[in-house]
Amino acid sequence: MLKVGLTGNIGSGKSLIAKIFETLQIPVFYADAEGKKILDSMEVIEAIKKLFGARVISGNLVNRQALAKIVFTDNSKLIELNNIIHPAVRNAFATWAGRKTDSPYVIYEAAILIESGHYLNMDKIILVTAPEEIRIKRVMERDGATKDMIIQRMANQWPEKKKIEHADFIINNDESELVIPQVIRIHEALIKGRVFR
Repeated sequence: MLKVGLTGNIGSGKSLIAKIFETLQIPVFYADAEGKKILDSMEVIEAIKKLFGARVISGNLVNRQALAKIVFTDNSKLIELNNIIHPAVRNAFATWAGRKTDSPYVIYEAAILIESGHYLNMDKIILVTAPEEIRIKRVMERDGATKDMIIQRMANQWPEKKKIEHADFIINNDESELVIPQVIRIHEALIKGRVFR
């Protein structure tokens, strides 16, 4: 069974692409959603409290807004947070993938798959791309975030040009080309074991 990484910068539409793969009966592991769940585990809460202090804890849970204000303005703090969350997410994925052996491939959907180096554990990489202006507009509409907030978050991700070097497949989601035929083409290539760029 192949492990296929699916990634794209904020606002690229990778979650939409993941849903299309699910309609093709391909299991998708949502790493970012899993990371949010893991953020609520006592072990992780204690590690975060030790690293960032009680100011990021509300009651017995991590105050995500307070934590986000810290990590999205200080890249070294973001790396420290990722060093807590990522190993736990990877372990969860390994357990999950072990239960999906009847599928020809599974998808690991994550925003910073390439930046984290976890792409090296995947057999193939799919990158979803879209121009920055389109991505900013999508995130503003989706999250109600300001342009400045989005640009700040974008600064923590590699530019698409750098990610393309690591991609086996690229899905263009700039609204000029239908995405479903692109997904089907990749799906068929993965089933048949062919790779194209």
